[in-house]
Amino acid sequence: MVRCWTPLVVLSVSICLAQPKAVYFKRVAEPKEGAFSFLLPADWKVAGGVVRVNPMTSGGALNAISAKLEMTASSPDGRITLHWLPETMYIDSRRMPAAGLFPQGSNYNGALVWPVLDAFGYLDQGVFRRQHARASGLQVKGRYPLPKVAESYRQLLRTSGVPIDMQYSAGLMVLNYQEGSGQWEEALYTAVQDFGPAGAGLWSNKDTFTVRAPAGELEKTGPIVATILNSIELNPRWVDGEIRGQVQRNEIAIRTQQDIARLDREIVEHRRRTNAEINNQMYHTLMGTEEYVNPITRKVETGSNAWNHRWVNERGEAVYSNDPNYDPKQNGLEGFQRSPVRKRFPDR
Repeated sequence: MVRCWTPLVVLSVSICLAQPKAVYFKRVAEPKEGAFSFLLPADWKVAGGVVRVNPMTSGGALNAISAKLEMTASSPDGRITLHWLPETMYIDSRRMPAAGLFPQGSNYNGALVWPVLDAFGYLDQGVFRRQHARASGLQVKGRYPLPKVAESYRQLLRTSGVPIDMQYSAGLMVLNYQEGSGQWEEALYTAVQDFGPAGAGLWSNKDTFTVRAPAGELEKTGPIVATILNSIELNPRWVDGEIRGQVQRNEIAIRTQQDIARLDREIVEHRRRTNAEINNQMYHTLMGTEEYVNPITRKVETGSNAWNHRWVNERGEAVYSNDPNYDPKQNGLEGFQRSPVRKRFPDR
């Protein structure tokens, strides 16, 4: 990316004048519990984080078993925002023996009674209309089913040993609309998890997030968003504690440490497959990625393809630039080493 726009002012005025020489991504932790870390442009702001539902005040335990994420990462002026929304359990009472006792909109054990939706229905009714109740002039630029993402969720379910046959729907929407005095463009993603007959009406959204920018600028946010999403690293200690807490709250036997480590690896692989498919659907220009070799760890990492040059340090932070003569030391950034693109070899 060549142009200098306010969200990417990442070091100082000396870096971002008419054209920025580089974009510095610092590694930040999820603010509330340190559940994971991710790369973020240094001047961007993070708000929210992991939240937990109190079953005593929410009407029941269905949404109190697992941690939820309600968090935003936004540019300094707030005009570009990446928003993660919490996974929420719902009940489709039509599948319950006592369906007549729980009409739509009522509370069943802490879950809203609401007929199950597919991914696009949830993005429309459960996300956009709730987040932007006063929006007008809505135009749908695209609806993109993601069957490979849905299959990735099914694979994760099978390998995790959960004895329930769940159904998944995953999709991406891109919208244009007016809100307040501005024209906006927004990409929305979710997966819907249906617990099927064994769940007696249980269903939920999963991994829901949105990316909003001024109309005409959403595509330009792609390299930043791709860098953020592809840099997420789970905190193993947090994962261990969360899994143990969930199984205890579910009154299920504690998994062995080997099982927890295996599930952690499966979650990472699932996230990689999911991000790859979302990236493909949002086009290379919007969510373009490249594979780089980290010279410190010798591991292959996924980063943005919007810049020609990349540097990393021991903290997992990154600097990107299109200037072939740029050196992070020019801006007082020590300890960064050049991270080359992974070499490709012809098939044998």
